[in-house]
Amino acid sequence: MAIDWKNYQFKSFFDELIDKDGKPRAHSHKLIKFLSDLSDSDLNSARAAADFAIKEMGITFTVYGEGSSIDRNWPMDIIPRIIDNREWKKIEIGLEQRVKALNMFINDLYHDQKIIKDGIFPKELISKSVNFRQQCMGITPPHNIWAHICGSDLVRDHDGTMYVLEDNLRVPSGVSYMLENRSVMKRVFPEMFEHIDILPVNDYSSQLFDMLCAMSPRPHDTPEVVVLTPGIFNSAYFEHCYLAQEMGCELVEGRDLQVDKNDCVYMKTINGLRRVDVIYRRIDDLFIDPEAFNPDSQLGVPGLLRAWRAGNVALVNAPGAGVADDKVVYTYVPQMIEYYLSEKMLLPNVETYRCYEPDDYKYVIENIEKLVVKPANESGGYGLLIGPKSTKKQQQECIAQIKADPRNYIAQPTLSLSTVPTLDGDKTEGRHVDLRPFVLSSGKQTYVTTGGLTRVAMVKGSLVVNSSQGGGSKDTWIVDGENS
Repeated sequence: MAIDWKNYQFKSFFDELIDKDGKPRAHSHKLIKFLSDLSDSDLNSARAAADFAIKEMGITFTVYGEGSSIDRNWPMDIIPRIIDNREWKKIEIGLEQRVKALNMFINDLYHDQKIIKDGIFPKELISKSVNFRQQCMGITPPHNIWAHICGSDLVRDHDGTMYVLEDNLRVPSGVSYMLENRSVMKRVFPEMFEHIDILPVNDYSSQLFDMLCAMSPRPHDTPEVVVLTPGIFNSAYFEHCYLAQEMGCELVEGRDLQVDKNDCVYMKTINGLRRVDVIYRRIDDLFIDPEAFNPDSQLGVPGLLRAWRAGNVALVNAPGAGVADDKVVYTYVPQMIEYYLSEKMLLPNVETYRCYEPDDYKYVIENIEKLVVKPANESGGYGLLIGPKSTKKQQQECIAQIKADPRNYIAQPTLSLSTVPTLDGDKTEGRHVDLRPFVLSSGKQTYVTTGGLTRVAMVKGSLVVNSSQGGGSKDTWIVDGENS
């Protein structure tokens, strides 16, 4: 048989498909049966078909090196990750609760800052935040929503508990790969979708478009929505193109837009100027408006912040939303939920040490070889120290960085991340995974993707799942456990 489940290795980690006794979990019986019946030839053909589909569909991502960038085909493993729908419904509710509190927190910070005045959140964290935008003080976006799109990263520990590892509210990316993974799997294994009740994901683009339209400052049936990209050299340019095409929106760069004397935004077309109502911007705050932020930016639109402040255009996500991306701010989400919602947090955070607090600082310095240390505002796996896999030199360099700026670092225990069977040459072995669901908020309703983007550490033993660091991906199936 192509896959030898008897010798499948996942050590002592929680495996998403196989239980500790080596038997399929309740929600994965049909998948395991299907995969077990595949011959070597069948499996090799399926892998080749997936690679061909990815190439034919043009699914790429960009890896940056020293002074260069390379477009690569999207790395995807054909064994899916499965989550029981009963568990997923609970996760959905937890994500909705979390995003609601985060939006209330961001709105509070740019207005009365009650959470600071009431002693729940330290003022000094904001004064030293690299993503707090003083220019946004007093602005009230529609329905008080700042993070219209949130991608929170989830991980499962050795006991099967799902935790929130971090929140992404600046310019969260990856949803196009979630959608394309499903398209590839349907082409490679169409028969599986006939026999397994897999919940669909293909309504995301329409849900995104509806949410964007709901943000329009002008009440009419067909608001002008555009996707603002920094251009072809951005690592997520494939996603910008994909979503614009799926929604039927114009993909624009900063040079395609202008702000007039009445603080309205217009798009340049061959037929003249056309008023823009909503901008789904995929450019970081500092580059969207050279008048308000970085004066050297060639990517943004002069006057865009003025137009947004005047209520003449909606910006999604709102500038300043990234203040809640901060990994130190993340540690206060439980308090935010209690403060704003009077509720207990439904999806737990990973235990986290704040290096700016003396006791935590001392513990981190003394136990750095056991911990994962992260800078507060880096992404993509950059700046990460995984203690157990680091050298003494790397640990000492990290300690020096923490001592220089304790506020900029947090540390977490090295989690025993769950695994999913993954093809590695002619073997099938457990590889560590995380999950990025996407949450859309309009202020009137909240939408959570059915599953999300499963990222997988393709290198044996690695905990780093980011594609830029050699990670790959899997299709994520939400299924009815009783019928799977």
